[in-house]
Amino acid sequence: MQNLRMFGTKLGLENPSRLASLVESPHKQLRFIHVAGTNGKGSVCAMLESVYREAGYRTGLFTSPHLISFRERIQVNRNLIPETTVARLSSELVELMATFPKGQKPTFFEMAVVMALCHFSEQKCDVVLWETGMGGRLDATNIVTPIASVITNIGLDHTRWLGDSHTEIAQEKSGIIKHGIPAFTATQQHEALSTIRSVAKTKKAELIEIDKSNIDFKLSLLGQHQQTNARLVYNVVNRLKSILPVSTEHIKSGLKTVSWAGRLQLVNIGLQKFLLDGAHNAEGALTLQRSLKDHFNKKSLVFILGMVNEKDGSGFCQNIAPIADRIILSPVKSDRSANPSTFEPVCQTANPKAKTLVVASLKQALEQCEKEHFVIITGSFYLVGEALEQLGIAPQAIKSERLLNDWGAPSGVNESNFHT
Repeated sequence: MQNLRMFGTKLGLENPSRLASLVESPHKQLRFIHVAGTNGKGSVCAMLESVYREAGYRTGLFTSPHLISFRERIQVNRNLIPETTVARLSSELVELMATFPKGQKPTFFEMAVVMALCHFSEQKCDVVLWETGMGGRLDATNIVTPIASVITNIGLDHTRWLGDSHTEIAQEKSGIIKHGIPAFTATQQHEALSTIRSVAKTKKAELIEIDKSNIDFKLSLLGQHQQTNARLVYNVVNRLKSILPVSTEHIKSGLKTVSWAGRLQLVNIGLQKFLLDGAHNAEGALTLQRSLKDHFNKKSLVFILGMVNEKDGSGFCQNIAPIADRIILSPVKSDRSANPSTFEPVCQTANPKAKTLVVASLKQALEQCEKEHFVIITGSFYLVGEALEQLGIAPQAIKSERLLNDWGAPSGVNESNFHT
């Protein structure tokens, strides 16, 4: 898998379709709920999985990136894919990939998609909760025909690949909408919603729009934004009852017990409290800001912040810095880590009163916070994953597993490897 990183990211369906056909197209035997969106798609997948598992269905869950282990990406009934299965399927798929023409080898993500399909088929899953990697239209996950397509929301993220406007990004994410298949969205952004409506109309797909109703669910996940995600899930499950019958009690129980690490995850270490949140774009920063106001009435807010370089780090800092008393800027353990010092002037301009410090590692950042009672670690799922290890909440990952999240062009790889 590590060797496949050299192929960077390729957007397109030809490779994953061909690779899947070489293993007898396992996706054609499965039922999928395909979920795209700028933020919240992982949480929606986790909620749907919890509801269907509570109702007695055998569930497949495919998400990315992973926090600690690659195996988190592929789960059946929330059990990680076994190491022996990863080894076997890797060997089988690499052998098949050797038949591809030179320069057209599948990427790491394309192989992971087909590996997941094989595992879910072998495990005879009743329903698969299927998260897109990036975008939708040309994302490798889009080789499936789902029983429902879900677009959580539209924000300005991955603009280098998906476009720099809400309309362009919505067009890409709407690519998961299939002819005659019901689609759902909680998108409120006007231009994005208009685009989604247009695509749904063209595809003759029923579009169910989730508004900001006053219905609240009992959730194990914090944040008002999770209530929006829960309403989306509630509508999806109810619409699909003719295919996958689920009782109201199963829905309530599934939402109440769902677990999803790294999303406003509060952990206690001795006398300290750490809030771990994978918010990684400007919209995510605003959501985190609102959640802190709603759930954590703290006089002092201390942030450890680190981001990868294709994200809007300046936009994130502009939204977070005004509420901070102290900001410690750390690199992320990734080939794509942004230089934390570039965010220092942005934070200082957004909030001159906040104490800002640049450090060389997350370990140093945590040492700087030893006397703080409440610390927020955010900016990247990669930083959150490393924090889970550093704080002793999760076992240390093998270095190569952590680096598998570096799906973009690694150092030394020309950007011409990207294609649309």
